Amino acid sequence: MTREPAIPSPGSSMESYHGFEQGPIRPPSEARSLLLRVTRNCPWNRCTFCPVYKQESFSIRPPEHVKHDIDAIHQHLLTLQRLIGADQLATQYAVVDTARRLPPTELPAFKAACHWLIHGDMKSVFLQDANSLALKMDQLLEILAHLRKRFPQVERVTSYARSSSVALLQPAQLAALQAAGLTRLHIGLESGSDAVLRRAKKGATKKLQILAGQRVKAAGIELSEYVIPGLGGRELSEEHALETADALNQIAPDFIRIRSLVIPTGVPLYAAMCDGAFVSCTEVEVQAEILRLLQNLHGITSKIRSDHIMNLLPEVHGTLPQDRDRMITALLEFLNLSREEQLVYRVGRRLGLFDGLQDLQNGERRWLAEQNVHQLGATSQNCDVLLDDLVRRFV
Repeated sequence: MTREPAIPSPGSSMESYHGFEQGPIRPPSEARSLLLRVTRNCPWNRCTFCPVYKQESFSIRPPEHVKHDIDAIHQHLLTLQRLIGADQLATQYAVVDTARRLPPTELPAFKAACHWLIHGDMKSVFLQDANSLALKMDQLLEILAHLRKRFPQVERVTSYARSSSVALLQPAQLAALQAAGLTRLHIGLESGSDAVLRRAKKGATKKLQILAGQRVKAAGIELSEYVIPGLGGRELSEEHALETADALNQIAPDFIRIRSLVIPTGVPLYAAMCDGAFVSCTEVEVQAEILRLLQNLHGITSKIRSDHIMNLLPEVHGTLPQDRDRMITALLEFLNLSREEQLVYRVGRRLGLFDGLQDLQNGERRWLAEQNVHQLGATSQNCDVLLDDLVRRFV
């Protein structure tokens, strides 16, 4: 079993509390959730494709600090709920005036409380950063208990996790987390191919990923598995799709979230691509890989989610098995377009002009996309380079 590197000593009781903290990322599905930072950065931090946390060291926040964060949100929500009235303008003034009078150290918690109250339903919480299961079990249970005490209305508590951390937990420990209120884990499967996982330095094997996923499901915790089409490059594209489908068939996650490969400058995989050690798939080839993946998913009822702009076809979104044919039809529709039509769609999608294939039939949107094709000087020969630069903005 692949183990994490030694974790730096967490902030002990001697570490000073500097106020409410939030990490840099969360899943798109957690946009309305309260974000609570229980760890900082990533304990693995070696994946060749990931730009997040690369210059940062991992640490665990003392549970007392996280509980202070929860208490701060609770107090600010009480204040905000007192301020809310029928006069919207007066309410806005009162909120702004309250924020102005707060010490700077309290503003992050106040803003987080405002966001949760105004944009969320105050029923979902996401624990940051990359792997909350790196905490000791008693620490995580302590935080979950305090969260439930302060916010008994919360129905959903979710977190990122690594398969290697899940696999170290006994089924009874995962069941205890579920009983304490942890409802969903987001895990980066990325691939089911051991060759792809090794090259990506994921720090997990197919067997380990399957074991971890099955344990999460057996504990009654919802599971989101992330898949990266294109991660195997041209050389391993078919193996990547087939082995990933096989792993997902064995795990049967609640959600399969597609995150088509984008290679930011500065990550190790970008250097490998520049050196020719990694030959990336074209965007069209990635769609063919996604098609092969879907065609080989069998016997599961997972929800497929393509909830990020880096994915070319938002139509690849639905529930298995009933929506399989519709999603496959959308992929085939794109793959059967002429290269010129594919180019118009790709430019329109990457510039935010198209929300899906149907917009090829929208006269105004299509005209704008065609104008941009000409302005960019995009052709079937150079579009991959041009569009790769556009897509990197989404990472």
